[in-house]
Amino acid sequence: MPYPLDAAAVRTWCGLALEALGRERERIDAINVYPVADGDTGTNLYLTLESAARAVEAAFDGHGSAGTQPDLAATMGAMAHGALIGARGNSGTILAQLLRGMAQELAAAPTGGGAAADALRRALRRAATAAYEAVAHPVEGTVLTVATAAADAAEQTAGEAAEVARAAHQGAARALRATPGQLAVLGRAGVVDAGGCGLVALLGALADALSGEVSAGPVAVRAGGPVPEAAGCAVTAPEADGCADPHAGGPAFEVIYLLEAGDADVARLRARLDRLGDSLVVVGGDGLWNVHVHVDDAGAAVEAGIEAGRPYRIRITHFGAGPRAKEPALAARAVVAVVPGAGLAALCADAGATPVTVRPGEPPASGELVQAIRQAHAREVMLLPNDPELRHTAAAAAEQARAEGVRVALIPTRSAVQGLAALAVHEPGRSFDQDMVAMTAAAGATRYAELAVAEHRSWTMAGVCQAGDVLGLIDGDVVVIGPDLGRTAMTVLDRMLSAGGELVTLVLGADVPASLAERLERHVRQRHLAVDTVVYEGGAYAAPLLIGVE
Repeated sequence: MPYPLDAAAVRTWCGLALEALGRERERIDAINVYPVADGDTGTNLYLTLESAARAVEAAFDGHGSAGTQPDLAATMGAMAHGALIGARGNSGTILAQLLRGMAQELAAAPTGGGAAADALRRALRRAATAAYEAVAHPVEGTVLTVATAAADAAEQTAGEAAEVARAAHQGAARALRATPGQLAVLGRAGVVDAGGCGLVALLGALADALSGEVSAGPVAVRAGGPVPEAAGCAVTAPEADGCADPHAGGPAFEVIYLLEAGDADVARLRARLDRLGDSLVVVGGDGLWNVHVHVDDAGAAVEAGIEAGRPYRIRITHFGAGPRAKEPALAARAVVAVVPGAGLAALCADAGATPVTVRPGEPPASGELVQAIRQAHAREVMLLPNDPELRHTAAAAAEQARAEGVRVALIPTRSAVQGLAALAVHEPGRSFDQDMVAMTAAAGATRYAELAVAEHRSWTMAGVCQAGDVLGLIDGDVVVIGPDLGRTAMTVLDRMLSAGGELVTLVLGADVPASLAERLERHVRQRHLAVDTVVYEGGAYAAPLLIGVE
């Protein structure tokens, strides 16, 4: 019998959709030829929905008394928010916007009868419209076309919500069948759109959740093949070798980040990123956005986000040079680095590393590090945790990646400046063991310091500090308590250089004036002969000042 459109149905939908995408993930990856043939659409959709499902479960767990559940609006809102903060790739970002559109329309929807069916019809239309608005240059023959067809079919169907959902699923499946004739790259490869295939699976799960009936098993979907009527889409990989994406080479990097910013700032950001690259998708609202773009200058894309607001969870993936094949070629060796600021992320990306950006108090999970290792597309990976608190998390990620066939070396970096030192001596042409030894030695030869502002009165190894005092930490221990950043930094530098050194690295936080770097450089020149100084911008969420001495 049909089930009402309520919180329980959304929870069931999440579970069924996650199962469907899990079954079809590899098959969808195999037909990913647009907008970039990087073979990860199925994985990105699965990871995005996994984040959505976790948010839904958290909404139920945090609701309170046993036997009760959150309402439809709260559950759909949680699903959409979870997808937004966990969105991966172009397809995952669009999926997050589709769910956001549905959540907005279902916020005050009734849970039964014809009224619920009307609400679902409106929600599907709102989802398709919102997705089109999020994409800078919409292209037909993609998931956008499939979403529109689902909304069209829903609006033409009478009955309860379960019947509307089933019609939307079937309409989406028919539209998916036609995508090779709408987008030339799909036609040449002989496959349907990968993102649209994932949406068909998602809508099939919704129909199952509302009807209580499980769809038939997946069917093969190729150009000229049958129309899928199942919850999932089994697909066949394209026979053509080296199915290049429609850019004749295209931008080198995919850049994704969450952004805290206002609407006006995001509008300016869209225009700037549209000039920098392509495949631009910006989704979200109410001060939180997910930004996705393909560019040649990853640093410029991150800097644009810094100017617009506060970017974090920055993920930069290098596509590789030349026309991209369906299965991306593996690099011999890559570096994955955890960094505490957008500026450091851009710096690492420019040096060829895959950065994982974190905010204070939000350490990455091992799964996030594993995904970064996968996105590096390399047989061998040097993992730089850059934080002693991440030692166990990074070790777990390395073990999982090794189980997947990637050779991983965990370089024991305890600070971002040690990571920069290790990255500076990284040489893929050396043997794996030699490179690991050189990077470990460079990190170990770099003493590190951090200047922070005390949040409350407390005891330290240097004595009692008061709220607002500047703390100078060397190798993780508080050694100086000072009244201001500049004088405290000079004291820390003098202590570190008293044991010798040839190079000082300064990484400035977002709110630190450039004049401080000039003062510190001058201080080093005057007090310590033959010592060079380099300065980098750490950006948002970096400490006020990081210091490295080599």
